[in-house]
Amino acid sequence: MKSLVAAMAAVAFVFGTGSLASAADEKKPANSQQEKMKACNSQAGDKKGDERKAFMSNCLKAGAPAVPMTQQDKMKKCNTDASAKSLKGDERKSFMSECLKGEKK
Repeated sequence: MKSLVAAMAAVAFVFGTGSLASAADEKKPANSQQEKMKACNSQAGDKKGDERKAFMSNCLKAGAPAVPMTQQDKMKKCNTDASAKSLKGDERKSFMSECLKGEKK
């Protein structure tokens, strides 16, 4: 009786570990974030340090929904645009007003 139980345990062990091994051999499909990380990693090339961190951050954010600009960001952008156009006085004031409202001129 003991030998029968031992034999059954041995058979169960062999079949149990066999199915675990085959399950481990199957490749799990990568999710989209893993695929994105792999693609960005290959594009990063030999970048290192802060440059690599910045690149990876931007690359991984690509395709993500755009975050609306804050009022401070709008102000910086509009200021830069106004300076690039060399606007002064009333022209600058008018441009800044329209720019901050989100209207394009």
